[in-house]
Amino acid sequence: MFEVPSSLKVLLSRFNQAHQGASHFHSLRYVQQDSLGLRVTRNIVDPPRRHRSRGVMLCVRVNGNEAFAATSDLTDKGLEQAYDQALLLAHAMGQRALLSLPALQGQAAHSRYSSPALDLPLPDAGHWLQVLREESAKVPQHDRLVNWSAGLNITDSQQWYVDSTGSEIASHKRLFFPELDVTAFDGQQSQRRTWAIARQGGSELVHQSGFIGQITQVADQALQLLAAPNTPEGPRDLLLMPDQMILQIHESIGHPLELDRILGDERNYAGTSFVTQDMFGSYQYGSPLLNVSFDPSVPDELASYSHDDEGLAAGKHLLIEGGMLKRPLGGALSQARSGLEGVANSRACDWNRPPIDRMANLNVEPGDQSLAQMIGNIEHGILMATNRSWSIDQARNKFQFGCEWAQLIENGELAGVVKNPNYRGISSQFWRNLSAVGDRSTFQVMGTPNCGKGEPNQAVTVGHASPPCVFTQIDCFGGQA
Repeated sequence: MFEVPSSLKVLLSRFNQAHQGASHFHSLRYVQQDSLGLRVTRNIVDPPRRHRSRGVMLCVRVNGNEAFAATSDLTDKGLEQAYDQALLLAHAMGQRALLSLPALQGQAAHSRYSSPALDLPLPDAGHWLQVLREESAKVPQHDRLVNWSAGLNITDSQQWYVDSTGSEIASHKRLFFPELDVTAFDGQQSQRRTWAIARQGGSELVHQSGFIGQITQVADQALQLLAAPNTPEGPRDLLLMPDQMILQIHESIGHPLELDRILGDERNYAGTSFVTQDMFGSYQYGSPLLNVSFDPSVPDELASYSHDDEGLAAGKHLLIEGGMLKRPLGGALSQARSGLEGVANSRACDWNRPPIDRMANLNVEPGDQSLAQMIGNIEHGILMATNRSWSIDQARNKFQFGCEWAQLIENGELAGVVKNPNYRGISSQFWRNLSAVGDRSTFQVMGTPNCGKGEPNQAVTVGHASPPCVFTQIDCFGGQA
């Protein structure tokens, strides 16, 4: 667990004493992020990438008006200037504020969170480059394998939140993003096959995830796709594997349930939602097999934490239960505005952005069928894996998604590989076609490193976990390579 710089603690103590009574509420969120990006392309090491970002965000609330100011100057003067700027903005809002926030001040919270295995030694960049070289060298020599790479990104994130209620919340997370990429080309068309995982924890994740040796299968599948026929057009039962389910969850459940989007805050940039406030508690979002949780307690999932970036305690909640819509993805501010019960999901991408409603860990809960059972119960269907393309309307309703890999399913058995698989649907109907959900043995913890939202933009990590799922009579079709 990281230790907060003693100089910052001293500054904060003086800061609190100097400004006692000047604001009704104030908070400070210190963030330091260090990232390392490594890649080996065609057995040649790419230039390593290192990045460090460090600073504080100050929030001030006066007469129900909230304002923010950020700085990377962690001296007395730097904090004073940032606080004065936030205080000036809060007073200037006056009667022009759209809403008053005096009721948002909560109870003091104390917590220290750290990723699993954070106390174990982290190998240096040289070790990881050797691992990547060895993986790259495993790609078979084949004249149709024209490009390939093995990469690893590691992010170390330290955060310290304190506020005028007496809260002190520290977190230290380490995130791993191993990935593989192979492209095959036959002179007429190219096919790309990828593999990736995103989790928090220790360096053992790279080995436990199946990364080692995976590139040979990735290369083999890229070659298979070159020789495969195009995906046939027409309605079929669709079996989505977990690495495509995460995109389906993200786009057609996660974004539509963001409460600030439902309230209209994002319509100028990220869009609106087909979900409205009156749907919660009565709307049948999916079939009775659909159970979707907000769960920041999964140890190695990407967005696990004890409290959100406004100090609200986080816990597991079902957003959709038995197909029924129950709860939105809304933090304290959106909950106060809407009167709806939400979750602890106010998150910021870094020290220089204020928290907004974001996805964190958003998961489809396991069902009761093995993968073999799901395949065996399909007479005329298709299995699709690994997202390749996505398109969805501004209300997150009508969508069209493409995948890298697909196999037809006929009479309960996997048949031939097909290329360029796509499917389309409408979110408000698609989840009602859910007919089978994989059991715990099929459940995979995954995630994405870059979900974008907000003005100015904020890219955050989001965790998704899911088993494979079957959807009946989905419109499937082939596309161009």
